[in-house]
Amino acid sequence: MQRGFTSGLNSSHLEAGETQLKVDNVRLNFGGVTALLDINLEVRQSEILAIIGPNGAGKTSLLNCISGLYNPQRGRIFYLNGNEHEITRMKPHQIARLGIARSFQNIELFRHMSVLDNLLSGAHVHMHSSLLSGLIYWGAAQREHIQFRRFVEDIIDLLEIEAIRNNTVGSLSYGLQKRVEMGRALAMRPSILLLDEPMAGMNSEEKEDMARFILDINEEHGVTIVLIEHDMGVVMDISDRIVVLNFGQKIGEGTPDEVRSNKQVVEAYLGEDKSAFPLKYGQSEGNNNNGKE
Repeated sequence: MQRGFTSGLNSSHLEAGETQLKVDNVRLNFGGVTALLDINLEVRQSEILAIIGPNGAGKTSLLNCISGLYNPQRGRIFYLNGNEHEITRMKPHQIARLGIARSFQNIELFRHMSVLDNLLSGAHVHMHSSLLSGLIYWGAAQREHIQFRRFVEDIIDLLEIEAIRNNTVGSLSYGLQKRVEMGRALAMRPSILLLDEPMAGMNSEEKEDMARFILDINEEHGVTIVLIEHDMGVVMDISDRIVVLNFGQKIGEGTPDEVRSNKQVVEAYLGEDKSAFPLKYGQSEGNNNNGKE
Protein backbone atom coordinates (compact mmCIF):
# COMPACT_ATOMS: atom_id res chain seq x y z
CA MET A 1 0.00 0.00 0.00
CA GLN A 2 1.40 3.37 -1.04
CA ARG A 3 -1.01 5.78 0.71
CA GLY A 4 -1.54 7.65 -2.56
CA PHE A 5 2.10 8.72 -2.94
CA THR A 6 2.62 10.79 -6.09
CA SER A 7 5.79 8.77 -6.79
CA GLY A 8 7.31 5.70 -5.20
CA LEU A 9 9.03 6.19 -1.87
CA ASN A 10 11.24 3.13 -2.47
CA SER A 11 13.64 3.31 -5.42
CA SER A 12 14.62 -0.38 -5.32
CA HIS A 13 13.96 -2.76 -8.22
CA LEU A 14 14.66 -5.93 -6.20
CA GLU A 15 12.25 -8.51 -4.85
CA ALA A 16 11.88 -8.88 -1.10
CA GLY A 17 14.64 -11.04 0.37
CA GLU A 18 17.17 -10.46 -2.41
CA THR A 19 20.65 -9.32 -1.39
CA GLN A 20 20.79 -5.53 -1.59
CA LEU A 21 24.05 -4.62 0.15
CA LYS A 22 27.22 -6.65 0.75
CA VAL A 23 29.99 -5.70 3.16
CA ASP A 24 33.01 -7.86 2.36
CA ASN A 25 35.90 -8.16 4.82
CA VAL A 26 35.90 -4.45 5.74
CA ARG A 27 38.61 -3.14 8.04
CA LEU A 28 38.83 0.44 9.30
CA ASN A 29 41.71 1.86 11.33
CA PHE A 30 42.28 5.24 12.93
CA GLY A 31 46.03 5.29 13.49
CA GLY A 32 46.73 2.42 15.83
CA VAL A 33 43.06 1.95 16.76
CA THR A 34 41.04 -0.65 14.85
CA ALA A 35 37.41 0.48 14.57
CA LEU A 36 36.26 -2.38 12.33
CA LEU A 37 38.00 -5.73 11.93
CA ASP A 38 37.15 -7.85 8.88
CA ILE A 39 33.39 -7.21 8.95
CA ASN A 40 31.20 -9.30 6.64
CA LEU A 41 27.44 -8.93 6.34
CA GLU A 42 24.59 -8.83 3.87
CA VAL A 43 21.48 -6.63 3.87
CA ARG A 44 18.36 -8.00 2.21
CA GLN A 45 15.63 -6.12 0.40
CA SER A 46 12.70 -5.01 2.59
CA GLU A 47 14.11 -6.21 5.92
CA ILE A 48 14.80 -4.33 9.12
CA LEU A 49 18.37 -5.09 10.15
CA ALA A 50 19.48 -3.84 13.57
CA ILE A 51 23.14 -3.31 14.44
CA ILE A 52 23.75 -3.41 18.18
CA GLY A 53 26.72 -3.42 20.53
CA PRO A 54 28.28 -1.49 23.39
CA ASN A 55 29.47 2.09 22.97
CA GLY A 56 32.61 2.12 20.85
CA ALA A 57 31.78 -1.21 19.16
CA GLY A 58 32.07 0.29 15.66
CA LYS A 59 28.38 0.60 14.77
CA THR A 60 28.44 4.21 13.53
CA SER A 61 31.80 3.62 11.85
CA LEU A 62 30.17 0.85 9.81
CA LEU A 63 27.33 3.15 8.72
CA ASN A 64 29.90 5.82 7.85
CA CYS A 65 31.72 3.34 5.59
CA ILE A 66 28.46 2.37 3.86
CA SER A 67 27.40 6.01 3.33
CA GLY A 68 30.83 7.13 2.08
CA LEU A 69 31.90 9.30 5.02
CA TYR A 70 34.76 6.89 5.83
CA ASN A 71 36.90 4.92 3.39
CA PRO A 72 38.01 1.58 4.85
CA GLN A 73 41.65 0.56 4.47
CA ARG A 74 40.64 -2.94 3.45
CA GLY A 75 37.60 -4.72 2.06
CA ARG A 76 34.82 -3.79 -0.36
CA ILE A 77 31.18 -2.71 -0.15
CA PHE A 78 28.68 -3.47 -2.91
CA TYR A 79 25.20 -2.06 -3.52
CA LEU A 80 22.81 -4.04 -5.72
CA ASN A 81 19.74 -2.61 -7.43
CA GLY A 82 19.46 -4.40 -10.74
CA ASN A 83 23.16 -3.69 -11.31
CA GLU A 84 26.05 -4.19 -8.90
CA HIS A 85 27.84 -1.02 -7.80
CA GLU A 86 31.01 -1.01 -5.73
CA ILE A 87 30.56 1.96 -3.39
CA THR A 88 33.69 1.51 -1.25
CA ARG A 89 35.37 4.65 -2.59
CA MET A 90 32.36 6.60 -3.78
CA LYS A 91 31.55 10.08 -2.50
CA PRO A 92 28.57 10.46 -0.14
CA HIS A 93 26.47 12.35 -2.71
CA GLN A 94 27.07 9.61 -5.30
CA ILE A 95 25.94 6.93 -2.85
CA ALA A 96 22.87 9.00 -1.92
CA ARG A 97 21.95 9.33 -5.59
CA LEU A 98 22.13 5.53 -5.99
CA GLY A 99 19.53 5.09 -3.25
CA ILE A 100 21.20 4.94 0.19
CA ALA A 101 20.07 7.66 2.60
CA ARG A 102 20.78 8.13 6.29
CA SER A 103 20.01 10.06 9.42
CA PHE A 104 22.65 10.92 12.01
CA GLN A 105 23.13 10.28 15.70
CA ASN A 106 23.48 14.03 16.21
CA ILE A 107 20.79 15.98 14.38
CA GLU A 108 22.13 17.53 11.16
CA LEU A 109 19.33 19.81 9.99
CA PHE A 110 19.25 23.41 8.77
CA ARG A 111 17.97 24.90 12.02
CA HIS A 112 17.14 28.32 10.54
CA MET A 113 14.98 26.82 7.75
CA SER A 114 11.42 25.55 7.89
CA VAL A 115 10.45 21.89 8.09
CA LEU A 116 9.22 22.00 4.50
CA ASP A 117 12.45 23.51 3.19
CA ASN A 118 14.54 20.94 5.08
CA LEU A 119 12.57 18.13 3.44
CA LEU A 120 12.93 19.72 0.00
CA SER A 121 16.69 19.89 0.53
CA GLY A 122 16.70 16.09 0.71
CA ALA A 123 14.98 15.82 -2.67
CA HIS A 124 17.60 18.10 -4.23
CA VAL A 125 19.86 15.12 -4.99
CA HIS A 126 17.38 14.07 -7.72
CA MET A 127 16.70 17.50 -9.21
CA HIS A 128 18.19 18.31 -12.61
CA SER A 129 17.35 21.99 -13.13
CA SER A 130 20.24 24.42 -13.35
CA LEU A 131 20.76 27.27 -10.90
CA LEU A 132 19.70 29.82 -13.52
CA SER A 133 16.47 28.04 -14.47
CA GLY A 134 15.70 27.53 -10.79
CA LEU A 135 16.07 31.25 -10.13
CA ILE A 136 13.79 32.09 -13.05
CA TYR A 137 11.36 29.40 -11.88
CA TRP A 138 9.81 28.73 -15.25
CA GLY A 139 9.17 25.80 -17.56
CA ALA A 140 10.93 22.54 -16.67
CA ALA A 141 12.35 23.92 -13.42
CA GLN A 142 8.89 24.92 -12.22
CA ARG A 143 7.38 21.55 -13.17
CA GLU A 144 10.19 19.70 -11.42
CA HIS A 145 9.79 21.74 -8.24
CA ILE A 146 6.03 21.10 -8.20
CA GLN A 147 6.61 17.37 -8.67
CA PHE A 148 9.01 17.14 -5.73
CA ARG A 149 6.86 19.46 -3.62
CA ARG A 150 3.97 17.02 -4.00
CA PHE A 151 6.25 14.14 -3.03
CA VAL A 152 7.46 15.98 0.07
CA GLU A 153 3.85 16.70 1.03
CA ASP A 154 3.24 12.94 1.02
CA ILE A 155 6.17 12.46 3.41
CA ILE A 156 4.74 15.15 5.68
CA ASP A 157 1.46 13.22 5.79
CA LEU A 158 3.24 9.91 6.40
CA LEU A 159 5.19 11.27 9.38
CA GLU A 160 2.23 13.26 10.71
CA ILE A 161 4.03 16.61 10.81
CA GLU A 162 1.44 18.72 8.97
CA ALA A 163 1.00 21.06 11.93
CA ILE A 164 4.70 22.05 11.97
CA ARG A 165 5.38 22.16 8.23
CA ASN A 166 6.12 25.90 8.26
CA ASN A 167 7.84 26.02 11.64
CA THR A 168 11.55 26.76 11.90
CA VAL A 169 13.35 23.52 12.75
CA GLY A 170 15.33 25.12 15.57
CA SER A 171 12.09 25.88 17.43
CA LEU A 172 10.96 22.23 17.51
CA SER A 173 11.35 19.67 20.27
CA TYR A 174 14.14 17.12 20.00
CA GLY A 175 11.76 14.29 19.12
CA LEU A 176 10.16 16.25 16.28
CA GLN A 177 13.56 17.24 14.92
CA LYS A 178 14.52 13.55 14.76
CA ARG A 179 11.31 12.90 12.83
CA VAL A 180 12.08 15.73 10.40
CA GLU A 181 15.59 14.39 9.85
CA MET A 182 14.18 10.98 8.94
CA GLY A 183 11.76 12.73 6.59
CA ARG A 184 14.61 14.51 4.84
CA ALA A 185 16.32 11.15 4.29
CA LEU A 186 13.06 9.75 2.87
CA ALA A 187 12.91 12.68 0.42
CA MET A 188 15.93 11.11 -1.31
CA ARG A 189 13.68 8.16 -2.31
CA PRO A 190 16.01 5.61 -0.75
CA SER A 191 16.00 1.87 -1.27
CA ILE A 192 18.08 1.55 1.92
CA LEU A 193 17.55 3.86 4.90
CA LEU A 194 20.35 4.01 7.48
CA LEU A 195 19.16 5.22 10.89
CA ASP A 196 21.75 5.99 13.56
CA GLU A 197 20.02 5.92 16.96
CA PRO A 198 16.74 7.46 15.74
CA MET A 199 15.17 7.12 19.22
CA ALA A 200 18.05 8.41 21.34
CA GLY A 201 16.91 10.95 23.93
CA MET A 202 13.20 10.31 23.37
CA ASN A 203 10.54 9.56 25.95
CA SER A 204 8.39 6.41 25.75
CA GLU A 205 5.62 8.03 23.71
CA GLU A 206 8.05 9.48 21.17
CA LYS A 207 9.78 6.09 20.86
CA GLU A 208 6.48 4.36 20.17
CA ASP A 209 5.67 6.92 17.46
CA MET A 210 9.09 6.56 15.84
CA ALA A 211 8.88 2.75 15.89
CA ARG A 212 5.46 2.96 14.21
CA PHE A 213 6.78 5.24 11.47
CA ILE A 214 9.74 2.93 10.84
CA LEU A 215 7.41 -0.05 10.51
CA ASP A 216 5.13 1.91 8.14
CA ILE A 217 8.07 2.87 5.94
CA ASN A 218 9.27 -0.73 5.86
CA GLU A 219 6.00 -2.66 5.62
CA GLU A 220 3.93 -0.32 3.43
CA HIS A 221 6.69 0.91 1.11
CA GLY A 222 9.26 -1.90 1.27
CA VAL A 223 12.17 0.38 2.18
CA THR A 224 15.05 -1.58 3.71
CA ILE A 225 16.01 -0.28 7.16
CA VAL A 226 19.46 -0.60 8.75
CA LEU A 227 19.07 0.56 12.32
CA ILE A 228 21.47 1.34 15.17
CA GLU A 229 19.61 1.46 18.46
CA HIS A 230 20.46 0.93 22.14
CA ASP A 231 16.90 0.28 23.33
CA MET A 232 16.82 -3.52 23.24
CA GLY A 233 13.04 -3.62 23.65
CA VAL A 234 12.59 -1.68 20.41
CA VAL A 235 15.26 -3.71 18.62
CA MET A 236 13.68 -7.04 19.59
CA ASP A 237 10.23 -5.80 18.66
CA ILE A 238 10.75 -4.44 15.14
CA SER A 239 13.87 -6.15 13.73
CA ASP A 240 13.92 -9.07 11.31
CA ARG A 241 17.62 -9.75 11.90
CA ILE A 242 20.28 -8.41 14.25
CA VAL A 243 24.04 -8.03 13.83
CA VAL A 244 26.10 -7.66 17.01
CA LEU A 245 29.45 -5.84 17.11
CA ASN A 246 31.95 -5.70 19.95
CA PHE A 247 35.32 -3.94 19.79
CA GLY A 248 35.01 -3.70 15.99
CA GLN A 249 34.30 -7.40 15.45
CA LYS A 250 31.07 -9.15 14.54
CA ILE A 251 30.28 -11.58 17.34
CA GLY A 252 26.74 -12.55 16.43
CA GLU A 253 24.06 -12.46 13.73
CA GLY A 254 20.56 -13.86 13.43
CA THR A 255 16.94 -13.39 14.33
CA PRO A 256 16.08 -11.65 17.61
CA ASP A 257 15.50 -15.01 19.31
CA GLU A 258 18.79 -16.40 18.01
CA VAL A 259 20.73 -13.37 19.17
CA ARG A 260 19.04 -13.36 22.55
CA SER A 261 20.11 -16.96 23.14
CA ASN A 262 23.69 -16.41 21.92
CA LYS A 263 25.84 -16.77 25.03
CA GLN A 264 28.74 -14.74 23.61
CA VAL A 265 26.40 -11.85 22.77
CA VAL A 266 24.71 -11.89 26.18
CA GLU A 267 28.01 -11.93 28.05
CA ALA A 268 29.67 -9.25 25.89
CA TYR A 269 26.74 -6.87 25.73
CA LEU A 270 24.57 -7.47 28.75
CA GLY A 271 26.54 -9.52 31.26
CA GLU A 272 25.26 -12.76 32.69
CA ASP A 273 21.65 -11.72 33.26
CA LYS A 274 19.63 -12.75 30.18
CA SER A 275 16.50 -11.19 31.61
CA ALA A 276 18.04 -7.80 30.81
CA PHE A 277 17.56 -8.66 27.12
CA PRO A 278 13.80 -8.08 26.60
CA LEU A 279 11.80 -9.77 23.90
CA LYS A 280 9.69 -6.75 23.02
CA TYR A 281 9.42 -3.11 23.83
CA GLY A 282 7.79 -2.80 27.25
CA GLN A 283 7.60 -6.57 27.83
CA SER A 284 9.39 -9.09 30.00
CA GLU A 285 10.17 -12.70 29.09
CA GLY A 286 7.03 -13.83 30.83
CA ASN A 287 4.89 -11.76 28.49
CA ASN A 288 6.22 -12.76 25.09
CA ASN A 289 4.41 -11.92 21.88
CA ASN A 290 6.77 -12.43 18.96
CA GLY A 291 6.44 -10.67 15.63
CA LYS A 292 5.85 -7.15 14.43
CA GLU A 293 2.67 -5.36 15.23
